[in-house]
Amino acid sequence: MENRAQFSSRAGFIFAAVGSAIGLGNIWRFPAVAYDNGGGAFFLPYLFALLTAGIPLLILEFTIGNKYRGSSPLSLARVRRGGEWIGWWQIGISFVIATYYSVIIAWALAYTYFSFNIAWGSDTTNFLVADYLKVGDTASMGSFVPGVLIPLILVWIIVLGILFAGVKKGIEAGNKIMIPLLVVLFTIIVIRALTLDGAVEGLNQFFKPDWSAIGNGKVWVAAYGQIFFSLSIGFAIMITYSSYLPKKTDITNSAFITGFANSGFELLAGFGIFAALGFMAAQQGVGVNEVVQGGVLLAFSVFPTIINELPGFQQVFGILFFVSLALAGLTSLISIVETYMAGIQEKFNVSRNKAVAFGGGLTAIVSLAFATQNGLNLLDVADYFINQFGVAMAGLFEVIFIAWFAKQLKPLQSYADAVSDIKLGAWWRISLSVITPVVLGYMMFDNLRQNLVGDYGGGDYPREFLFKYGWTVALGAMFFGILMSLKPWKGHDLDYESEIDEREVG
Repeated sequence: MENRAQFSSRAGFIFAAVGSAIGLGNIWRFPAVAYDNGGGAFFLPYLFALLTAGIPLLILEFTIGNKYRGSSPLSLARVRRGGEWIGWWQIGISFVIATYYSVIIAWALAYTYFSFNIAWGSDTTNFLVADYLKVGDTASMGSFVPGVLIPLILVWIIVLGILFAGVKKGIEAGNKIMIPLLVVLFTIIVIRALTLDGAVEGLNQFFKPDWSAIGNGKVWVAAYGQIFFSLSIGFAIMITYSSYLPKKTDITNSAFITGFANSGFELLAGFGIFAALGFMAAQQGVGVNEVVQGGVLLAFSVFPTIINELPGFQQVFGILFFVSLALAGLTSLISIVETYMAGIQEKFNVSRNKAVAFGGGLTAIVSLAFATQNGLNLLDVADYFINQFGVAMAGLFEVIFIAWFAKQLKPLQSYADAVSDIKLGAWWRISLSVITPVVLGYMMFDNLRQNLVGDYGGGDYPREFLFKYGWTVALGAMFFGILMSLKPWKGHDLDYESEIDEREVG
């Protein structure tokens, strides 16, 4: 059996897994998706998607990592030789996401500083785009933006410092501090938002059910998409983290805790966001539907506007909100970078410190491109394409490979059942072999159709810009996976798999 770093306990693993799932997108993506897809009625397809895709996929990835004791490429290679390239594809996706995700965290740190004197003024959108990011056109990268570059360097100092410290003293210890702090700070924000004038109307708009939406297939696809993107499945994180789990850890229960903890935080975010949006609408004398925004504009333009209109303690509210954003981002970024630290360490037989120095250092250098005047444009396009044609597509390939080609669902189910109180039934195999591939397959077909026939709707970008920083990045991650799988492994037994002695489990 190979020696491998481990979390000190199952609780430490769950903190890390929940930390990777609770990211920036949970704060601003879920409320907007729910509102646009039936409000309160959206929770029905959302729960169904959680139980038929989210938790089954978490169980699958937890089991693969724990049984085969390796990074995503090594574990998938041990499942069956042809699966390694999918693991490297997922790592390529993680690398791309880390390069721009770190910059959004840098924005959150900068806005924490701006909160002390409400530096964004009254025109928050113009401050974000022109004054802070100094956004230029797509023709050139432009110069570095000091207000982004300096906090970006700080972000990488924090992240690499935690990764150098290792699994127990770095990742586990960091998450045990940051996750409770994040929940406490964000709960304070939600409580304050609920006391504002107009908060009730905002919540009414968020939870008001449009039952006619249940019959719309796109609402169900949106629910599966939200679950898939919010749980950090499909891009190597959960396989890597579960490889650090002690043997005989309750896998199924851990997956349920992780899935429901993530959904609980998303619901908490929905309360806070729509209570605040209701207040903003009341102050401006408009409907809530006129102030609803998603993405970075919600965090860095709409919320500063809300803070401006608070009757008092604007600075405190601003600091709490943007510190929460930074903490949510840091916990996810650490997990994302860890995926290729583990892959590099195993593939090239190097020490952890060398893997962190090379992999983390390279990511930090590439991320500098997003600290330029063209950074927002690059981020917008790269994020869209790597998520739509990277994360979801790699997840689809992973499920089809495990269920249809390697035919490993029953052996993996037996392994999970041997260590878990909750036994998996036919629902788990049907969810992964039929429901998830069908839904994700439809999502991919529809996304490809829309983007190949029409224009990307996220911004008015030249086609050559979309190709260079969108399609090339998404396809490049896939080709990286194929290329890396051609290099042979040294010092690792590809036939290794952890066996469970049920007599020991008791």
